[in-house]
Amino acid sequence: MKQAVFLLILIAGTFVALDLTLGYQLAYSIAFGTISVMAMMISLTFFWLWMRRETPLALGMSFSWAGAASVLGWWWLFHVLHQPVIMRESAYLFAFLALYVVGAVLHFTVMHRSMGVSLALFAMPILGAIGIAAFVATGL
Repeated sequence: MKQAVFLLILIAGTFVALDLTLGYQLAYSIAFGTISVMAMMISLTFFWLWMRRETPLALGMSFSWAGAASVLGWWWLFHVLHQPVIMRESAYLFAFLALYVVGAVLHFTVMHRSMGVSLALFAMPILGAIGIAAFVATGL
């Protein structure tokens, strides 16, 4: 935990320093670009692990990180390319979000198996997330 807190302070400090020295726009682009590329590398690593061992957790992690890389990468490129019209309301983003959601569902599947809970209980967090999102999106 100490190492994680130290890294958090160091990286947050680095991002703040980038903001102060290079400005928000460039700091944003560097930060989002960094995590987008790192997320894709992590996704590929988990995919490789899944291919070697065929564990459902590794596959879920691969999908989750691929989704994170894709969604973060989308917003990074949207910013870097100065908000191109084609990306403003593009359904292509839903394909990347689907990767992310599949990763989350696979995670819940692994938890479901590990805890030995019923399928109905397994579905509760997923249905709850959909309900909360729909409630917030439609205007509290």
